[in-house]
Amino acid sequence: MIDDDGNMLGIMPPYEAVKKAREKSLDLVEISPTAQPPVCRIMDYGKYLYQQEKKEREAKKHQKTITVKEVKFRINVDDHDYETKRNHVLRFLGEGDKVKATIFFRGREMTRTGLGRQILERLIKDVESESIVEFRPRQEGNTLHAILAPKKSDKEREKEREKEKKLKAAAQSAPADAPPPAQVAKPAS
Repeated sequence: MIDDDGNMLGIMPPYEAVKKAREKSLDLVEISPTAQPPVCRIMDYGKYLYQQEKKEREAKKHQKTITVKEVKFRINVDDHDYETKRNHVLRFLGEGDKVKATIFFRGREMTRTGLGRQILERLIKDVESESIVEFRPRQEGNTLHAILAPKKSDKEREKEREKEKKLKAAAQSAPADAPPPAQVAKPAS
């Protein structure tokens, strides 16, 4: 038996343990039922549950949910449209999200699946410095898709953001118009 301060009270019968808990208007909670004899503790069980729930919520705050963003292409995509969508892919990867690049074939376009593969291979080659290919282009029905994941981990991205913030803060704190501080020569002794 352990009291509410964490002190060992020793082995005692259950009715005595319950009596001590009621005297302090707290609960008797069985901590380790498999031990011989079982270990019990006097505590405020409602408060304990609240603290456990609070810890779980705090742990959830720090979790990063990975989302999959989708970018759709057509086999007759223009260069400018391709560049715009490639930039979207790079932005999504920079934010730490996975990207699913999809090409949807309609009607007679199904005979031109090679063009779709070329577009996805071009995209993979263009963003290979920022991404890892999770799934190579593969066709399922009338869609062809590839999945790209960011190359950097969350910790590395966070370090880069902190460096950028420090550089911006340093640039803002130093006035741009002020001349550099003059160096004073020390007299020789």
